[in-house]
Amino acid sequence: MPKKKPASQEVLPAEVIERRILLIRGHKVMIDRHLAELYEVPTFRLNEAVKRNRRRFPEDFMFQLTKEETDSLKSQNAMSKPGRGGRRTLPYVFTEQGVAMLSTVLNSERAIAVNIAVMRTFVRLRQLLAGHKQLAERLAAMEKRYDRRFKAVFDILKQLMEPPADEPKSPIGFVTHTDKH
Repeated sequence: MPKKKPASQEVLPAEVIERRILLIRGHKVMIDRHLAELYEVPTFRLNEAVKRNRRRFPEDFMFQLTKEETDSLKSQNAMSKPGRGGRRTLPYVFTEQGVAMLSTVLNSERAIAVNIAVMRTFVRLRQLLAGHKQLAERLAAMEKRYDRRFKAVFDILKQLMEPPADEPKSPIGFVTHTDKH
């Protein structure tokens, strides 16, 4: 019978973590419910551990969402809509430092493994953003050095570096004449 890997060596796919990192109030954060799922603990237990150690979580490590922010996340499908027996409090979100601090209050092998994976994902995202910024700076410097013959090339490169615009999506599936929007 093969031996099970220790929890600290289990791999948590970075894509799973990346999809759960959101930008709220100018901070990259993770919602308490998503972290609880990754740690395999109930959300109320995660928040209970945080409340017992509140001094470890200043405002730049963790903050509570407003009702408007929560509603906005629900409408964007970043959070599921509450069902029967849903939560009675607004969710908390944790910054990178807050997630790191969670490992000190959730003392389990799973918490350690998840924290390592989350920290690596945050670092990777930071490196990607830094690389993009450096590329833009190098492109701007090159644009100043070269004459107008290369202007079209620089314009195309700038367009390629811009994030895609949100275009209206056409409906999926069979559409009858009575279903027209």
